[in-house]
Amino acid sequence: MLRTATPRRHFLQAAAAFGAAAIAPPLFAADAKKISPSAQAALIVVDVQNCFVDGGTLPVKGGADVVPVINALAPKFQNIVVTQDWHTPGHTSFASAHNGTKAFDSIKLNYGNQVLWPDHCVQGTDDAALHKDLKLPTAQLIIRKGYNQGVDSYSAFQEADRKTVTGLAGYLKARGIKTVYVTGLATDFCVAWTALDARAAGFNVYVIEDATRAIDLNGSLAKAWQQMTAKGVKRIQSADVA
Repeated sequence: MLRTATPRRHFLQAAAAFGAAAIAPPLFAADAKKISPSAQAALIVVDVQNCFVDGGTLPVKGGADVVPVINALAPKFQNIVVTQDWHTPGHTSFASAHNGTKAFDSIKLNYGNQVLWPDHCVQGTDDAALHKDLKLPTAQLIIRKGYNQGVDSYSAFQEADRKTVTGLAGYLKARGIKTVYVTGLATDFCVAWTALDARAAGFNVYVIEDATRAIDLNGSLAKAWQQMTAKGVKRIQSADVA
């Protein structure tokens, strides 16, 4: 009896230990979930400009709140790219350029649907300048977009006609970048378009949610997240980045 009971008892004890190990969270599980950007990753900071924060011409609610989050993220990246909305006076995306329209109306242009905006981020104005508290001393490139008079440009990769490229994809690929982390303003427009175009160009893409803020025009935020998720964009928080 003792000879048979002992192995059985050992088996039960081992099984119990195995079960407990399977149920218990692994040691340092929180650390294991953190993502460490490699030399093949780039932080993209989208349109953190005076025009998109309180006091600007097209303020995004809480827009300035992304600045300290992005500043804290920046030292974790070897590669940083910044974008600026950089419109000509009387740009086609401005409601003031179309008689009988007002800001946030939508019209059809030769390249498709266009939301009309208040005049904003006009080239060379303080309104178009990067936020004064943004600290990105290691940023290597600024992409200016929306400077073509007749075409709007939300994405850092491609203008709204979906034909004219900015050259960013080629630059990143030439540098060996495979993954991009997108931050900035606004989540449902320039951030989302940048993230989607990055995926289309073959990059792994993360959007750092608490480093973005949204306009949320007629449900545009929920729609943007739905589109990004469907295309494989990963939604994370700044605390997830080591």
